[in-house]
Amino acid sequence: MAPKKKEDDDDVSSVEMDEDAEEPEEDEEASNDLSNADIVTKYRTAGDIVNKVLLAVVEACKPGATAVELCNLGDGGINEAVGKIYNAKKGAKKVEKGVAFPTCISVNNCVGHYSPLTSEDKVVLAEGDIVKIDMGVHVDGYVAVIAHTCMCTAGTDPMSGRKADVCMAAWTAAEAVQRMLKDGCSNNEITKVIAQVAEAYKCNPVEGVLSHQMKKHVIDANKTIINKATAEQQVAEAALAKNDVFAIDVVMSTGEGKPKASEDRTTVFKRNIEEKYSLKMKASRAFFSEVNTRFPTMPFTLRAGDEKQWKMGVIECVKHNLFIEYPVLYEKPEEFVAQYKFTALLLPSGNTARITGGPPPAATSENSVTDTALVELLAISTDKKKQKKKNKPKKEGGEVEVS
Repeated sequence: MAPKKKEDDDDVSSVEMDEDAEEPEEDEEASNDLSNADIVTKYRTAGDIVNKVLLAVVEACKPGATAVELCNLGDGGINEAVGKIYNAKKGAKKVEKGVAFPTCISVNNCVGHYSPLTSEDKVVLAEGDIVKIDMGVHVDGYVAVIAHTCMCTAGTDPMSGRKADVCMAAWTAAEAVQRMLKDGCSNNEITKVIAQVAEAYKCNPVEGVLSHQMKKHVIDANKTIINKATAEQQVAEAALAKNDVFAIDVVMSTGEGKPKASEDRTTVFKRNIEEKYSLKMKASRAFFSEVNTRFPTMPFTLRAGDEKQWKMGVIECVKHNLFIEYPVLYEKPEEFVAQYKFTALLLPSGNTARITGGPPPAATSENSVTDTALVELLAISTDKKKQKKKNKPKKEGGEVEVS
């Protein structure tokens, strides 16, 4: 990524932002206890919202649509939906809610994090483009994220060729992982299954992608599952446990799966709460103050504020590590990248509730999973309600459970 020019403002004195005016600390264990029905309801509510907004963005992925239009459709849909729920009565404690990850629209060989400024968008969708949609919602700090891959088309023809291979690889791997999410499952075993599915479709898992455990107000907690383990990139072995919440993120490529940062401006950031610095520039302090109020823990996009002011204000903040960057990444040209991400709750009952997900890809691949163990894993039903109530139609956008 190209270095950013430092802005000078010698007339502004050094003022440290006061970020320590905190409310009394919550009990972390209690605030992440999935035996609490209210907590699970908030997760499910966030999941229902992001599922519906995703479908609206998928429907809008037509030739001629721009990436920034789709990003605004996603973020706007989220903000409109959360505005209708958990509205506190006068005197009651306000429930924070909103975008937990800004909508990103990453096309073809773009791996992710493309959420451009209105003034800088250069992406116009064309017939046959492979479009990855990534977004998240939180309700009272409880996060539901989702990512989905579809083909931009004015018709109804399914994907074929390498586009179909990569989409089916990512989708099938995500489906396999869903069935593995149980108390005691090893993160390394999940990584191995992702690699097996990729090989079946002659694709590669993308390096540097992590599935994160999530907690209240934390989109990237300690436990992780790596999409592809290499000599340079590995994570500590960990076992999944009851009460865990995971954002499972599977990203596949028809290429080598070694993404690189581009010259595209990074627009998605998250507060680095471990760092403090006395900001010198007036624009930086104003930017930091607004972000600290509106997005104290969740990722955000520069498009969420005054673009001109925020472009200027973010520079000093990033230079001094006050924010974590989500750079725009690309695979080699002519390659295709597909992504499917979902949120799952490992409930105390031993069941796992998948609360986000989109429709299966419309794709016809000549490849398929043939490994006996994988075939058996994928054959496991994930819809307990359907098993018990075969005559009752499944509610659209509802959760899927796996025993």
